[in-house]
Amino acid sequence: MIVKPMIRSNICINAHPLGCAKEVENQIAYVREKTSARKSSGKAPAAAPKAVLVLGCSTGYGLASRISATFGYGAATIGVSFEKEGSETKSGTPGWYNNKAFDRASAAAGIPSATLNGDAFSDPLRAEVIALAKKMNLKFDLVVYSLASPVRTDPDTGVLYKSVLKPFGKPYSGQTVDPMSGKLSVMSAEPANDEEAANTVKVMGGEDWERWIRQLTQANVLATGCKTVAYSYIGPALSHAIYRDGTIGGAKKHLEKTALILDSDMKKTLSGEAYVSVNKGLVTRSSAVIPIIPLYLSILFKVMKEKGSHEGCVEQMERLFAERLYVAGSVPVDGDHLIRIDDWELDPAVQAEVDARMAKIAAAPEGADREATLAKLGDLDGYRHDFLAANGFDVAGIDYEADVARMDAI
Repeated sequence: MIVKPMIRSNICINAHPLGCAKEVENQIAYVREKTSARKSSGKAPAAAPKAVLVLGCSTGYGLASRISATFGYGAATIGVSFEKEGSETKSGTPGWYNNKAFDRASAAAGIPSATLNGDAFSDPLRAEVIALAKKMNLKFDLVVYSLASPVRTDPDTGVLYKSVLKPFGKPYSGQTVDPMSGKLSVMSAEPANDEEAANTVKVMGGEDWERWIRQLTQANVLATGCKTVAYSYIGPALSHAIYRDGTIGGAKKHLEKTALILDSDMKKTLSGEAYVSVNKGLVTRSSAVIPIIPLYLSILFKVMKEKGSHEGCVEQMERLFAERLYVAGSVPVDGDHLIRIDDWELDPAVQAEVDARMAKIAAAPEGADREATLAKLGDLDGYRHDFLAANGFDVAGIDYEADVARMDAI
């Protein structure tokens, strides 16, 4: 069958198996090349992870973390994600193909890996990870928490909680851009109530991360000196009303408070450390439907590419490992104990240029003139590529007119 992208409401609902596999191979090649260059220049990291657990391992920053650990440092990994498997004729989720490609490459390199497909919020899955770690004779010296889900069932109560992306206090409206057509439109969100805010914290806050670390510690599968890191986003002031100061931001702030609790406890029990890394804004399945974010990112990408500072997921994670987590001495953090790998995005010169371009776009007449201004000042082609490549489309080296024999293999 010929596999083409199926896009509904700014979400791609299928994936190309070979394209997904090729994207994983591309990320592996980048990490290997960058690692070699650091060693050649005498700038290799001062330490290295040996056994890594990645929760949310299948796409985005979680996948890039796993690739960086394995192909930058030779670390054995266990990965956890919840994916829909492909069948002979129907597409699986991109992460399902990514996991298969990662495990294949890890095996070819002779580096142990195992991937579990299931609900990472559940205690049975935690027990499965613990049993597998013991079977593989692993004690994790790094636990990456990169889970993103709209729902979570509390293991203690059985209650299902749903997260929402909403502002507080008053409605929020912002322009967005269709990644395929380049058409601008307005997206709006009504304010959240207290229950929605609390539910979002239950899903996306630090409660589950803390539960993972507690149970892994009790099971004695964490190594002395273990680090754990979770991922967050702050972004520019123009998005704060809908993100940082909204329901998702509230959950992320809870995640950051959890890091302080875990850091204190892990220091006492394991001589360990816990961090939240604030990462750069990138094209993901969730960011594509957040008001203002697609427009902002298309302009940000253009500005950062012109300055030579643009990074994708794997570039960010390779730099996080080599220049933050595994530097000599203490891990560099800001005054709030946050690792700031979003430093290049929030560079004042970058943000000033983004703001200037946003103003020019807003000043242009609505319709075709405004969209033409965006096409000139932003990077719609780059945004569109990232949007498609996340699902295995628009990847160099793949013949998209060729027949795909089965959708359950790569």
